[in-house]
Amino acid sequence: MYVCSCFGITEQQVKQHAENGACTPRQIASACKAGTDCGSCVRRIQALLGRGACPRRELADQGGSPLADVARSPAAQVTAEAA
Repeated sequence: MYVCSCFGITEQQVKQHAENGACTPRQIASACKAGTDCGSCVRRIQALLGRGACPRRELADQGGSPLADVARSPAAQVTAEAA
């Protein structure tokens, strides 16, 4: 069944992107453009994603983030000090 008729994205494709780590509608949009045109499918995408376990969501809940780790890296500190 199609979730996003604008880009022809199916439920199965959304589920596959979720299995590959896309945990939010925004991450699904980045992976396949679903939800970026008319937006009528965003709620359906949210429903498909549910509240299941998600490595990225769990990392965010713990206060960690890959970007936060980069910001704390020595190279980032040197760059910030130079600015």
